[in-house]
Amino acid sequence: MLSKKTQYGLKALGYLAEKYGSGPVLIADIAEQKCIPIKFLESILLQLKQHDILESKKGKGGGYYLMQPPKKTSIAQVIRIIGGPIALLPCVSLNFYEKCGDCNEENCGLRKTMAVVRDATLKVLEKKTLCDLVDLSLA
Repeated sequence: MLSKKTQYGLKALGYLAEKYGSGPVLIADIAEQKCIPIKFLESILLQLKQHDILESKKGKGGGYYLMQPPKKTSIAQVIRIIGGPIALLPCVSLNFYEKCGDCNEENCGLRKTMAVVRDATLKVLEKKTLCDLVDLSLA
């Protein structure tokens, strides 16, 4: 399940994808349009800036904007930045692997099943981009 933080981040990025090429967007506008608490949104956008998804401009006409076209940023990349692993178990995570302490990974049926789930999920999330997050009512 996606955390509220990840959901808010994806909603904000969908809004910025819609506004791509129009210049910086005020954080207050994003918060209002997407019903995201502004203080929470500030920390999310800062995290995305630190990972080179967003850039910001200070002062008059300032705000946040995407560093590259929306079609170049996958949803999988964003989920990993904000929410961590995509895999449902740490022992099948590609980027956040942790060994399970209570089972033999080679013979674990749960691990094998969750690896299939991970692969299927990644197949979708790596193909979907920020373009896919734009609200259809606005497109």
